[in-house]
Amino acid sequence: MRLAKWLGGVAATLAMLPGIAAAQDRPDQKAFFDLYKQLVETNTALSVGSCTQAASQIADRLKTAGYSDADITLFSVPDHPKDGGIVAVLPGTDKKLKPMLLLGHLDVVEAKREDWTRDPFKLIDEGGYYYGRGTVDDKAMSAVWADTLIRLKKTPPKRTIKMALTCGEETTFAFNGAEWLAKNKPDLIAAEFVLNEGGGGRLDDQGQRQLLAVQVGEKAAQNYTFLATNPGGHSSQPTPENAIYELADAVKAVQGYEFPVILTDTTRAFLTATAQRVGGQLGDAITRLLADPTDTAADAIVSRDKALHSTLRTTCVATLLQAGHAENALPQRATANINCRIFPGETVEGTLAKLKALAGPKITVTANQPVRPTAIPPKLDPKIIGPMKTVAAKHFPGVAMVPMMSTGATDGIFFQAIGIPVYGAPGIFIEKDMSGIHGLNERIPIKSLYDGRDYLYDLVRAYAY
Repeated sequence: MRLAKWLGGVAATLAMLPGIAAAQDRPDQKAFFDLYKQLVETNTALSVGSCTQAASQIADRLKTAGYSDADITLFSVPDHPKDGGIVAVLPGTDKKLKPMLLLGHLDVVEAKREDWTRDPFKLIDEGGYYYGRGTVDDKAMSAVWADTLIRLKKTPPKRTIKMALTCGEETTFAFNGAEWLAKNKPDLIAAEFVLNEGGGGRLDDQGQRQLLAVQVGEKAAQNYTFLATNPGGHSSQPTPENAIYELADAVKAVQGYEFPVILTDTTRAFLTATAQRVGGQLGDAITRLLADPTDTAADAIVSRDKALHSTLRTTCVATLLQAGHAENALPQRATANINCRIFPGETVEGTLAKLKALAGPKITVTANQPVRPTAIPPKLDPKIIGPMKTVAAKHFPGVAMVPMMSTGATDGIFFQAIGIPVYGAPGIFIEKDMSGIHGLNERIPIKSLYDGRDYLYDLVRAYAY
């Protein structure tokens, strides 16, 4: 009864929201574009950029909208002065409601001008797309969150809304703002739940909306090092004991091993929906695998799809190799980086033990620093998923929404590790090829950006008003 009453209140709130405009010339859209453009054109790549500058620009906009210094926390650490972030708080009127938190990251993957068709740090409007590094990942969502707080400032919410925009999500060897907040400022970011990147929609080859996903859980990214050592010697007198060959054997053992299939409530729901959508041999194989995760024949068919293969299990793959010291000398040292994506519920230590067994006694295997946390995925909570579906039915009628587990990793893992459930919010539709995210000529369909902004704004209102 309480749930039904709560969802009824959500529906009533949605009924009072303004209609959805298709054009991108509303005054509020123009203000958003100005914010988004500034954020994209502020270089925040690790090598030469500054998240601190971007965070400061967001803070200035919030202050112009009426936020006080007490509402805004800008943070960085002395060793990483350019990797700062921002936390902002819009206080709610109902103290019985726990806060919600909007999470995004300001940093972007490196982009070299000589490789791109266009300047990656200029927002280019061309052919129905915005081009530029970060136009999707993750400056679209970060700009939407900041814009949402600005738009909501004049009308106090019932539920306190927090926003954290951080740096370091795209690297594993630099300062990570989300991790720092979780360890050093847990009260500042304490919340009942977090809305983050990771969800979203997919467009088909004709640009039509195909599927809308909400991320519920994610794999943990962890790197390991394989090391083979040998006294070496002159290459004119080779011996069977060779660091490169021993390392190669260990890497091939990893290539040949499949981690077992694991299913969660989220992946079961996702795979069930996928089976119904694709049908045929693949749909039948998915159904068989859901009934029996040890069905190797069904697994072989499903795993032909690389995305489904990664959804089913922990994966480990060699990504970097270094060996030898001279062309005329036997190698004294050979190393490989093994990048693993650990399934929720599995551990870094357990994966390390399996890699050691695969590599054999001649190879030293270590977990690289930093060791990222692993976490059990959040539940498919109807108080969270329900409003997502209700708002989506208004904005994207007829488009199915399904829960999914991300095979990649986000900063949400640091919040889940301290007990705050994190959901990758749907709303922004991109192309099947991921729109150049992490690659060349990253772009976002202009319509997708503005439609997603409207969806996410209404979603925040559904939870907070």
